Amino acid sequence: MTGSEVSPSFRLAYVPGVTPTKWVRIWNERLPDVPLALVQVSAAEAFDVLRGPGADAGFVRLPVDRTDLSAIPLYTETTVVVIPKDHVVAAAEEVSAEDLADEIVLHPLDDVLDWERLPGRPAIERPATTADAIELVAAGVGVLVVPQSLARLYHRKDLTYRPVSDAPASRIALSWPQEETTDLVEQFIGIVRGRTVNSTRGRPPTPAQPKRKRPDAGGAQRKPAGGKSAAGKSTGKPTGKSPRAGSGGPKGGKRGKPRRRA
Repeated sequence: MTGSEVSPSFRLAYVPGVTPTKWVRIWNERLPDVPLALVQVSAAEAFDVLRGPGADAGFVRLPVDRTDLSAIPLYTETTVVVIPKDHVVAAAEEVSAEDLADEIVLHPLDDVLDWERLPGRPAIERPATTADAIELVAAGVGVLVVPQSLARLYHRKDLTYRPVSDAPASRIALSWPQEETTDLVEQFIGIVRGRTVNSTRGRPPTPAQPKRKRPDAGGAQRKPAGGKSAAGKSTGKPTGKSPRAGSGGPKGGKRGKPRRRA
């Protein structure tokens, strides 16, 4: 999936709300000869793209079917309610689902939150997309509960948002086909996990270098002072001391007798 050996490439899918700029920049610094192509996909079609030839890996929203896909959870998003700036909820720093009980809460068909029970009152018709729901919020039709990244993505000057404390959250993960964990996928996993360029993970260990032998210290015996070798034998060399006076001169010599006077 990563392209031919002649011209390798890496295709990265991502769902709306994810900003892969930081990871793409690091990739281009580390692998300048391998172009990275971004593929924007909806949350609903992301997994089919990964299973097919459309992408090598992708940023998706959990849950992920682990039957044939691998995934590394990355972070959890804050859930917010999107409202007009002059809405009464805008006066609060944070709200709960109960605070929205009297509101029409829009529920688009591409909603990424796993609701057990949607708060508020349902709209007459579900918007087709989150983008359509944003337009309805701006028109005063209702409010919309989404991950914060989507509120930022579809930001309008006349709208704002506030955190919803007890709403379900959306988690972002990096995913790829289990049978396609290629070298390039491993490289991208390392970038996302913050490994440095000098990380040794995945590299074979460096073989130990043989130690150098120290020179044999007993090859030459050091001669101590005093004219004797290390074995205690005389070297036959003078010690540099002068003979004592009256020692009798040469070895074995005797003193001469004094002559008598005639």
